[in-house]
Amino acid sequence: MEISRQQVEHIAELSRLALSGSEVDLYRTELSAILSYMDKLNEADTRAVPPQEHACPVSPHLREDRVKASLPGGEILMNAPDRDGGHIRVPKVIP
Repeated sequence: MEISRQQVEHIAELSRLALSGSEVDLYRTELSAILSYMDKLNEADTRAVPPQEHACPVSPHLREDRVKASLPGGEILMNAPDRDGGHIRVPKVIP
């Protein structure tokens, strides 16, 4: 499917793009090639292909919950930039 210079200029205007003459010619060629490829894809018989959300099966990659020991409080507090006794001090968020 061929696209005209006027169509490319119209698309550029709608997109608020300032194209030079050589850019209009370049995009006319490229857009024509894309539309020709889409026409070729439209020739494929897809009536027996069910609609899909994804090309590959998607499943959540979640692990099972497991109970395990947490880090000792002293180790956690070693990395805290500001502490108050056995607690981590953070900036006030709510006035």
